[in-house]
Amino acid sequence: MTDPDFDVEAFRVRALTTLVTARERTTLLTSCVEEPDLTAQHSPLMSPLVWDLAHIGNQEEQWLLRAVAGQDAIRPEIDSLYDAFEHPRSERPSLPLLSPREARGYAADVRNRALDVLESAAFHGTTRLTEAGFAFGMIAQHEQQHDETMLITHQLRKGPQALHAPDPGPAPLHTGPAEVLVPGGPFAMGTSSEPWALDNEGPAHVREVAPFYIDTAPVTNEAYLDFMEDGGYHVERWWSPAGWAHITKHRIDAPLFWRLDGGQFLRRRFGVTEPVPFDEPVMHVSWYEADAYARWAGRRLPTEAEWEKAARHDPLTDRSMRYPWGDEDPTPEHANLGQRHLRPAPAGSYPAGESPLGVRQLIGDVWEWTSSDFQPYPGFRAFPYKEYSEVFFGPEHKVLRGGSFAVDEVACRGTFRNWDLPIRRQIFSGFRTARSGAV
Repeated sequence: MTDPDFDVEAFRVRALTTLVTARERTTLLTSCVEEPDLTAQHSPLMSPLVWDLAHIGNQEEQWLLRAVAGQDAIRPEIDSLYDAFEHPRSERPSLPLLSPREARGYAADVRNRALDVLESAAFHGTTRLTEAGFAFGMIAQHEQQHDETMLITHQLRKGPQALHAPDPGPAPLHTGPAEVLVPGGPFAMGTSSEPWALDNEGPAHVREVAPFYIDTAPVTNEAYLDFMEDGGYHVERWWSPAGWAHITKHRIDAPLFWRLDGGQFLRRRFGVTEPVPFDEPVMHVSWYEADAYARWAGRRLPTEAEWEKAARHDPLTDRSMRYPWGDEDPTPEHANLGQRHLRPAPAGSYPAGESPLGVRQLIGDVWEWTSSDFQPYPGFRAFPYKEYSEVFFGPEHKVLRGGSFAVDEVACRGTFRNWDLPIRRQIFSGFRTARSGAV
């Protein structure tokens, strides 16, 4: 249970703020296009936007109104329609889904009732689900995760630009080294104290890591083009057997959304076609592509433990921090988060967000593939339901860390774990490389 003198009202305000922020973003993502774009399936990989909208409301109803407040179901007949495990994404357009008007009304009704529950909910000395407002934080994170999913759908959508945001500013000249040595030794991985951490982030445990070098910035488009121009997609030895089979079967020879036009690579980004910017982190690459690049460069992807040690461990204090820069919440000076921009910032940005060893952009900009399979930590316990993490554990899924420009800060921490299949490229994924260091 939480410390008895923790500030209940501060958690209540935080819960309210994160719920409102998430809903404002959901509204933007579902109001910037006309109804046909909400009900269409823009890719078999993704749900119709209207499904995500009603699913967000249904999850909020199930956990905040039914589980926390003990209320009767508003529309129990739709539970199965919005069960992510009952219906694959490819089948969802054929379901009798709520219309956009109905989905908006349902989500708004649930939210109004949830805010009433929030006003009177006990955040201390109660159940694990409500302790420190966990259920409210879980639902805010769930909505923001679906907002990122909907942003991916917007990227896959054909048609004119519907979303707008300012570009990140130019990066200050980064004069630091291209890589740094992370000393070997034990560190505390995961968390047992972050009140809104999701089940796969814990428990905290000691992990021994050998010394290694890691890039101080993510791999850029320019560096990735060097790999491509050296024939990287056509040389089998850089690829794992599964990776080579996948790219040859699907004739993949560039990151998703890139195309060659008159000797120049262009990319499509949220309805706009533009030259590929050399200084940005490469994005929309699969684990197979990241792994092949690292092999070509004579390096490798970092393990998940290496990534977290580089992102959280302060060698001077021998302490694991919440973020690379310390324990304070992110600000716009620390990281590119929250859909504030619709693209990564140039590599080397955000000096205020660098780690004690000088590693930048570990939080925000692009999700970073690691070499690790998604596995539970020692002592893992599923909570509050197995379908969040447990059913995905195993060698089929690879871990991504650090978040992206599409991730809100409530769903992004130094301990936050994401995972996906190694073929996935529609996600906002990039990477950095590592190599083993001297003992």
